Amino acid sequence: MSDNSPKSSIDYRDIISKGLWKNNPALVQVLGLCPLLAVSASVVNALGLGLATLLVLTASNTVVSLIRHQISDTIRLPAFVMIIASLVSCIELLMKAYTYELYQILGIFIPLIVTNCAVLGRAETFASKNAVLPAALDGFMMGLGFTAVLVCVGAVRELLGTGIIFSNMQLLFGETASSWSLDIFGRGYPGMILALLPPGAFIVVGFLMAAKNYIDYYLKQKAVRNTPAQDIVKGGKRVRTTGPVA
Repeated sequence: MSDNSPKSSIDYRDIISKGLWKNNPALVQVLGLCPLLAVSASVVNALGLGLATLLVLTASNTVVSLIRHQISDTIRLPAFVMIIASLVSCIELLMKAYTYELYQILGIFIPLIVTNCAVLGRAETFASKNAVLPAALDGFMMGLGFTAVLVCVGAVRELLGTGIIFSNMQLLFGETASSWSLDIFGRGYPGMILALLPPGAFIVVGFLMAAKNYIDYYLKQKAVRNTPAQDIVKGGKRVRTTGPVA
């Protein structure tokens, strides 16, 4: 889609709804599951990785859209990978400078953002074909949708595993956040070790996917019930595909 396309051809509401719900990278596209399952044992870990991915997605989509007319098809994908790798390096340096302890906890999963299919996929399928504003919005909303799923999984696993939520938030927000932790189940809670292990992450993600599918099904059925009877076409009709139509 060129810059000369009419503004009406860009549906910003559709971009937002796809990023957050309809085409969510984690629940629909099922991309980036390796870091999602590995570091989502707590909210702070999930939020740290999610924000890093969001920044890379937004920035990479913006840069790719800016230079899309100057890159030939033969070097397009290598150029996109170089752009994403450069942005990930910048994020890595920033985390080393300002959130070093959290960076050590996340470890290899920050550099592995380069290999996240969601980042390269949005650069190839959307940013390389659209103007800067919709490309940046697409990257931001896809990153926000991915972050939201990460935080939900982290919150459920941390709560079931330890009985506490929002612990160690000072690793991301500084000492002022050290008092944000909430002891929901009390000191006598024995904890559920399964929730903190990789199988627990798979189970939580599976329930989230099932919940989304159920909500989509419920909304579809509700829309059908609210459709006037005269607007529902019953049965099939034969249509001429050749020759003149009277």
